Amino acid sequence: MRCVYNRLPVYTGDISGVASALYELGGLIVIHDPSGCNSTYNTHDEVRWYQNASRIYISGLKESDAIMGNDAKFIDDIVQVALDQHPNFIALANSPIPYLNATDFSAICKKLEEILDIPAFYIPTNAMHDYTHGIALAFKALASRLPFENYAPTKKAINILGVTPLDYTPRETTTLLKDIFHDYEVLSIWARDTSLKELQRAASAHVNVVVSSSGLRLAQYFERTYHIPYVLGSPIGDFKNVLFKAIEEAMTTGKSQNPLLNKEVSDEHIIIGDAIIGHSLGNALYTSYKMITPLEESKRIIRTRDLASKDEEEIEQALRKAQTIIGDPMYQALTSTPVRALPHLAFSGRLYLKNMPNILKGGILDEFK
Repeated sequence: MRCVYNRLPVYTGDISGVASALYELGGLIVIHDPSGCNSTYNTHDEVRWYQNASRIYISGLKESDAIMGNDAKFIDDIVQVALDQHPNFIALANSPIPYLNATDFSAICKKLEEILDIPAFYIPTNAMHDYTHGIALAFKALASRLPFENYAPTKKAINILGVTPLDYTPRETTTLLKDIFHDYEVLSIWARDTSLKELQRAASAHVNVVVSSSGLRLAQYFERTYHIPYVLGSPIGDFKNVLFKAIEEAMTTGKSQNPLLNKEVSDEHIIIGDAIIGHSLGNALYTSYKMITPLEESKRIIRTRDLASKDEEEIEQALRKAQTIIGDPMYQALTSTPVRALPHLAFSGRLYLKNMPNILKGGILDEFK
């Protein structure tokens, strides 16, 4: 049966993607839901939960309120918390029930802004999409409401887009990224180990570097609105030299660059996961490889013979000719070929958290050759 998983878990949902993207920015994130979405997020998808303060709440939607309607209670609860905690903004997301009963979130956000004089915006989730979609929507919604500063960089300036623990889990990730891009002034990292104040400098960058597919929509928004070109790629292994050249080309020409898709497709080496991370890894390791991605925002970043599929059987079929497979260990259920483990928090949760390598570290790629 197509699109039914009986051996694999599903990827983290869009609601968790929203929460992960906005976690550190001082906003009030409210998930309109009976109960359960927040516990799934904090027990499986959020490694910062016990280290950093959180303002992520569930509304506790009751059956009677869902049927009869009681938006006043929802609004009053948010107002009470906002008056107590003074958030930088309010972001509303929802599970399937408010989505199905057509809750007017735009009107609720307008009412909250009238009462509180705090930016409030809706992110249209419904738990039917994966986390990359949720992150992408959250970043774009936030950027559309941010009052960006007219900042003067001290040297060539970049933003790094698409950094959350769901794709880049190790805690030293942002430190490594800043070290790797030391020739540039990193104005903001969307959105880990950062602040809303830093994000407000983002419109002054010369180039946006998109290191995961969840940052692509934001990059395209900046390109349309502020004429900032973007470059796709993660600085993995020797591929970072290709990435540096692409950044310089984007700065010189003002045109966005995609250096990821230049190598041939081969069934011999297969990488499974986020397309930007996977392509960067493939370029660093092989002369030819195949990318398999079940992720929604990755589907726009593949070659003709790569595979974008959520179908377990189709993925299993594609793995049969592979001599080398890099992906989350859970994919071992689909193949007899040993999977070279690259655990993905958004797929296998915390099962392999203690053994999760940081692919940005020098020398780590020897494990995958």
